[in-house]
Amino acid sequence: QVQLVESGGGLVQAGGSLRLSCIASGRTFTYYAVGWFRQAPGKEREFVVAISWSGGTTAYADSVKGRFTISRDNAKNTVYLQMNSLKPEDTAIYFCAASRSGILTTKSPAYNYWGQGTQVTVSS
Repeated sequence: QVQLVESGGGLVQAGGSLRLSCIASGRTFTYYAVGWFRQAPGKEREFVVAISWSGGTTAYADSVKGRFTISRDNAKNTVYLQMNSLKPEDTAIYFCAASRSGILTTKSPAYNYWGQGTQVTVSS
């Protein structure tokens, strides 16, 4: 079993930056793929970015390409999401998720473990 805890959310002005962290406990998730998803009020959860177990492959939603960067430190059981040039439309609860398959995927049903989420609010 893997427990995921997100942190780093908050309130920021448009154009600002935040760095989210997703820390895993319970067992190592070195060989797990990890994704970030977000859900805005009244909207469905959507894929943001994902990283393979090795960190060698990443995938980004078009809406965040060039602004967000995912990375991982397996020694620390942590995945990071650096978010730059934030826009009001980035406002959402951000969830990290881990997939036992280790294979990068943008599909939420493929992820076995989910965190509770961290709120990101971008003011205009």
